[in-house]
Formats: sequence, structure tokens, C-alpha cells
Amino acid sequence: MAEQASLSGLTEQQAKEFHEQFKVTYTAYVGLAALVHLFIIAANPWF
Repeated sequence: MAEQASLSGLTEQQAKEFHEQFKVTYTAYVGLAALVHLFIIAANPWF
């Protein structure tokens, strides 16, 4: 029998590859969101 698949249906190697890409994408998303928040605060401060 080949590698045991997890509940997601991915092998361990596939899950590791997915996680690496997920970390990059998530970091970019959070960084962009933080940048946009700073621009909004700079353009329209509440104080």
C-alpha cells in the first residue's frame, strides 16, 4: 500500500507543500491588509 492519506486526502508531502504556499500567501495578505490600514489612517485620521 502506498502512503497513508490523511482525512484531507493529501499525503504528508503534499500537505507540506500546501502549507509552504499557504504561509507565503497568508503573510502577503496580512502585510497588504496592514499597509492598507496604515494608508487609511494616514488619509483619514480619527483624532
